[in-house]
Amino acid sequence: MSSIECDQFIAKPPASVWRVLTEPELHAKWWAAGDIKPIVGHRFTLDMGATWGEQQCEVLEVESEKLLRYTFAEGVLDTTITWRLEPEGTGTRLFLRHDGFAPGSPALDGMGRGWPALLRRVEVAAA
Repeated sequence: MSSIECDQFIAKPPASVWRVLTEPELHAKWWAAGDIKPIVGHRFTLDMGATWGEQQCEVLEVESEKLLRYTFAEGVLDTTITWRLEPEGTGTRLFLRHDGFAPGSPALDGMGRGWPALLRRVEVAAA
């Protein structure tokens, strides 16, 4: 299996970044609409548009303002997304690990190119 790992400094405190990752109306501003909630066991969908459709997810681990891990695209990609937040100065270092891709998967390459730009959008949504 292969994974994507990247990080982004966001000039907002962890509480603000956490809200962007866990509140549906803010999540939709930077990535995808969906009924995400930071509750272990919560099943939700993310609407990836006409091309990819709704992707099924389930929250696996929550540590408020520090860690959020959930399955992504169950039955399609069967991957896991892990967000880790670390205070850094007056802002937050946001780490992403998206793992579980089959080696050579076209999704690994495509999402690997796309994630850095999406991470930069988190700060705009947190404004």
